[in-house]
Amino acid sequence: METLSYNIRIYASPEEVWKTLWTPESYQTWTKFFSCDSTMQTDWKVGGKTYFGDGKGNGMVSTIESLDEPKEVVFRHLGMIQDGKEDLESEEVKAWAGALEKYMLFDFDGETQLHVEVDVQPEHIEFMNKGFNQGLAMVKHLAEK
Repeated sequence: METLSYNIRIYASPEEVWKTLWTPESYQTWTKFFSCDSTMQTDWKVGGKTYFGDGKGNGMVSTIESLDEPKEVVFRHLGMIQDGKEDLESEEVKAWAGALEKYMLFDFDGETQLHVEVDVQPEHIEFMNKGFNQGLAMVKHLAEK
């Protein structure tokens, strides 16, 4: 497993960037670079359940490891959803279960430094780089409107 890091300076408040990241409509807009029908459902509780989906019944089951809105959220990925069914036990899942995805927002007098770290298996690095580079550029565009 490797940890990838992404940074982008956004000329908007952390609250605005947070809203852009996690409001369902804007979430779908910036995550379309991963899957055109991306969704996220969460209870926003540490230790609760979060579901990242592709709109076709597939995705990931995660939990929030830490939350300090609007400064930080850390997701721990627990398993997969395939055809609407959770898989937390297969060998495929065990190879990456526990991977973290961190979003940290730093306030610099009305500008926000958005820092993202994501644990990935080597075969997914190119996909993640493309998705995050395009996705975070879209977050910047939406938050700065």
